[in-house]
Amino acid sequence: MGLGGCIILIAVGAILTFATDWDMQGVNLDLVGVIFMIVGLIGVATFSSIARRRRVVVPPSTPVIDEDRQPRGGYQGY
Repeated sequence: MGLGGCIILIAVGAILTFATDWDMQGVNLDLVGVIFMIVGLIGVATFSSIARRRRVVVPPSTPVIDEDRQPRGGYQGY
C-alpha cells in the first residue's frame, strides 16, 4: 500500500467517524472509522521510514583530470 492508499484510509475513516450518522445493526461505524484512521497512520509511518531508508546519499566524487587527452572539437593543432 502506497502513500496514497494510506491517505485514502485516513480520509474514509474520518468520514465514517465524524461525518456520518448511520446506524447499522451489529456494526459500530465510529469504531470502524477510528480503526481505518489508525491503520492509515501506521501505513504513513511505515511508508515514510522505508522511503527514508531507500534514499542513499552518495558523496560527490572528485573529478579526474586526464592531461594527456586531446580536446574534443575546435582547433586540433594541424
